[in-house]
Amino acid sequence: MEKRLALLLASLIILSLVLGACAQPTPEKEIVEKTVVVTKVVEKPGEKVVETKIVEKTVEVEKQVEVVKPGETIVFWSTENQPARAERTQQIINRFTEQTGIGVELVLVDENAIDSLMAANQAAGTMPDVVFFPLDFAATWYAQGVLDADAATAVVQDLDPATFSEGALTMVTTDDGKYMAVPSDGWGQLLIYRKDWFDELGLEPPTDFDKIMEAAKTIQEKKGVTGIMAGTDPGQVFTQQCFEHFALANGVQLTDAEGNVTLNTPQMVEALKFYTDLMRDYGPGDTATYWLQARASYFAGEAGMVVWSPFILDEMAGLRDSVLPNCPECADDPAYLAKNSGVVPAFAGPSGSPAQYGQVSYMGITTNANTEAAKQFVEFWLNDGYLDWLGVAAEGKFPMRRGTPDEPNKFLEGWGNLKVGVDRKAPLSDFYSAEVLATIVEGANNFDRWGFAQGQGELVGAIYSELPIPQAIADIIEGVMTPEEAAAELQATVEEIQAALAEE
Repeated sequence: MEKRLALLLASLIILSLVLGACAQPTPEKEIVEKTVVVTKVVEKPGEKVVETKIVEKTVEVEKQVEVVKPGETIVFWSTENQPARAERTQQIINRFTEQTGIGVELVLVDENAIDSLMAANQAAGTMPDVVFFPLDFAATWYAQGVLDADAATAVVQDLDPATFSEGALTMVTTDDGKYMAVPSDGWGQLLIYRKDWFDELGLEPPTDFDKIMEAAKTIQEKKGVTGIMAGTDPGQVFTQQCFEHFALANGVQLTDAEGNVTLNTPQMVEALKFYTDLMRDYGPGDTATYWLQARASYFAGEAGMVVWSPFILDEMAGLRDSVLPNCPECADDPAYLAKNSGVVPAFAGPSGSPAQYGQVSYMGITTNANTEAAKQFVEFWLNDGYLDWLGVAAEGKFPMRRGTPDEPNKFLEGWGNLKVGVDRKAPLSDFYSAEVLATIVEGANNFDRWGFAQGQGELVGAIYSELPIPQAIADIIEGVMTPEEAAAELQATVEEIQAALAEE
């Protein structure tokens, strides 16, 4: 607790790594007052939740004041706050400063506290110039006046919108066609399948609902193992993420463009029925499965398909000792699953088109930034420094910019050669074919999420907190209600949540 509080307080005061040797500052000291960020651990059934809030009191702290040599200086907030990642980030910053003479103060922030920290700094007029942040905050920050869409749009135009993931741009497009922030990197949920079994059984890749159901049924009957593993636990966000992928594929959205909840629809009923039939008949068959059991079953060779994030890719290749594949074939080759699995990023339901659940992170320029220096920094980050940035955690940092106008696949191809792993490191291209890697990254064009394109980020956060949809899925699997009843109840529940938010 004390360590967490110290980290958050430090984030608010000055969580910085000193600039590179090209612009060494002279330190001074002063006494300043800062608002305190307080955390507490709240016990909930089966879990501990850390809550963060700003309290109305101040403390006196000692602060290092940077006296920088002539030239611009900007502040960059990053949520990549693990020491190894921070060190690599600083190396990229040093190259930028060497090339431009613009100094950059790197401030490391906890993703769980970044929204509160931004609110406090906005009120104090001390927002960073540039911030690296997840999609979840984009719409809210833009509405609150934190993000400068004109600056971000200028960067995207300079770099060429055609070089970016269309889906990543769509999720931050404003009503007047601007971009709230610049897509940096992200990951998309994957449907991973045993390609060796599919070839043996004459199955087509699971690219739509019918093919997924047929494959799950055939594998269970012919191989004697579970057809597919995905989330069924009503208390797990993993279940929400898995189902949302299927719902998006069937054309289901959380709301319409006007913000009206749209869950009691034929498409939603169809998605609920398909998912629960699949999980009950050819999946885990229970209401207690989440990411841990899903991965374990696939790694043991006890499932033909699994829904998981791309963070599984280095583990499937046998590069992490704590999570080694243990399928029968894996004894002789720990990377067997990596070499014999196929991936489907986006699939389609009968009432929809191919879609993929995606989490994207962005580079945002704030409204009180040194705009020209910030734009120059972001353009460098997404160009000269881009492959080094993706290499900070390549398995979960897919390029949202595929290349340049002159080299359209530069970053896509470069990403495949970046090293991943924990106990051993190697490029993903050592284990996955160029076709598989291209399929994974190209899937980013179909990234989608409920609510963000409609400006309903706050509502999305609330349903991810309360998890009414995973509960409904468990109720259907257990026979407590029908898909039709669940869709009607979810419509009413989410409308109540939306009304409560409007009153706050």
